[in-house]
Amino acid sequence: MGMDAGLALSLFGRSSLSNQIHYLTVPGLAKLKKELQSFRTDKREEVAKRIQLVNSIGGTVDNAEYEEAKKEQSFIEGRIIDLANILNKAEIIKERKGPKSTVEVGAMVTVYNKTRNKKDQYFIVGSHESDPANGKISNVSPIGQALLQKRVGDIAKVQVPAGIINFEILKIR
Repeated sequence: MGMDAGLALSLFGRSSLSNQIHYLTVPGLAKLKKELQSFRTDKREEVAKRIQLVNSIGGTVDNAEYEEAKKEQSFIEGRIIDLANILNKAEIIKERKGPKSTVEVGAMVTVYNKTRNKKDQYFIVGSHESDPANGKISNVSPIGQALLQKRVGDIAKVQVPAGIINFEILKIR
């Protein structure tokens, strides 16, 4: 039985932008820098050309294509601001080698999900790299928050709509 996308995001989390520190892996930082560069150059230029073309063909009054292009331009400018804010407050997740005593951002955690009677493995990342389908969960998600600062043998309890999930920490690296 698959997990609903909204539930997945609420459990494994993506946070809103703020003045908080944004934890990123080295590849995650490179990906966001590349995305920012693309928005600042290619995407910005493409939408500007589209607006110019639409304007020259049919004007701007009651023109759905023009309105759509302006909305896209607004989205692009907003994304540029978001990405710049993330990169300005980015902190690189240090590569961890060997076992660690507590769960922290950058840890790979093996847990026993007592509720579902199975083992799971999670890589604790910042919210901008959260990818629950691939085992990357945000440090600000309910599961991520419950696991932080736990030690091997500890039980992390997570409140979900269906009840409480209990995770036993088996391994931290």
